[in-house]
Amino acid sequence: MLLVPTWVKIVFTLTFNSLLNWGNINLINDLKTRMGMMRITVKKIIYYLIKLRGRIFIPFAILYILVAAYVAFSIEPQTFESYLTSVYWVLTTLATVGFGDYAPVTNLGKAFTIGLYISGIGLVSLFIGKIIKSVYLIEKRKVGGKMKYTGKNHIVLIGWSDKSKAALQEIFKSDETIDIVIIDNLEKAPMMEERLFYVRGDATDEETLLRANLPRAKGVIIFADQITQDNYATKDPLLVDGKTLLVATAITAIEEKTNTSIHVTAEVINQKHIRLFERVKVDEFIPTQEMISHAAVRSLFSHGVIHMYSELMSTKYEETMYEIPKQDEWLTYRDAFIELLNKGATLVADRGDLNINQKLDERIPEDAQLFVICDKETIAQIKPNTH
Repeated sequence: MLLVPTWVKIVFTLTFNSLLNWGNINLINDLKTRMGMMRITVKKIIYYLIKLRGRIFIPFAILYILVAAYVAFSIEPQTFESYLTSVYWVLTTLATVGFGDYAPVTNLGKAFTIGLYISGIGLVSLFIGKIIKSVYLIEKRKVGGKMKYTGKNHIVLIGWSDKSKAALQEIFKSDETIDIVIIDNLEKAPMMEERLFYVRGDATDEETLLRANLPRAKGVIIFADQITQDNYATKDPLLVDGKTLLVATAITAIEEKTNTSIHVTAEVINQKHIRLFERVKVDEFIPTQEMISHAAVRSLFSHGVIHMYSELMSTKYEETMYEIPKQDEWLTYRDAFIELLNKGATLVADRGDLNINQKLDERIPEDAQLFVICDKETIAQIKPNTH
């Protein structure tokens, strides 16, 4: 018999026990890992189902109604003459209306009806809750500026300030049907009006402009960024008009991509910066400082001139400026001037030309853009489609 030294036994025993314990530890750790992975997988499945329930609710409700109708028809084919009749009965039962024109007569049918009553309360409650939640989410997205505007022939105002607010009110007074879309980075819509829509985002980003459905807009007004104007205009005046230029560039890019033409009006703080806009399409500029300075100086020499400017530029007064189409019978400016004057309107300009009274005998070009001063009643007679 082979004798094994005691120290060898001790070393072997310790080594064996260590290996055994190490194996057990690994086994336990492996089990823990697998259990952890299973828990994560189960959590993912539950989270996915919770996320998916909103999408599958309506298909599930429809399937539930169709299956319930099939079961009812199978239980009592004499009571329900057709499958469509059983569908009708299930709907009235789930809605707890119960007209009483159809009713199960067998015990099994009555038991099934009790089940429908119980499930109907929950199903209808969930359906109503789903509708309320959907309306709330839609309203929340609309107020937050996350929804895309899908209308057309609207006006887009870029930048929210006191000036854009005044412009908004002016548009509402000028046209009672047109929609207005505001683009800004405010957390929620600055105002709540029936015809006012809000898109939140950077106006220099084409995606933001497309969410405002820019290609189908009637026109765009770019207002000078108020935050930049308040904080940086004194340090670097280029920054304010520079941002306006970036917005105009993004609009021009969309026009080229979609092959559309959009009338763009831009507010420029410094008239000298207008030359920077040569490579982008801006139809008209509002040189803010120049207009204010000119009006202020003229008011010193001609008292009340600012009031006259206000009347010309605002619809809150009885008379204002309107554009009218050229009539075929008008050969010269005199023809148009006299006929319009007899109707109560004064012809004042052809595009930017204010010297109409000095060339009354000249022929009116075919592409003339005539402007008159009159009240709403007069313009409604001259141009019936004007609101």
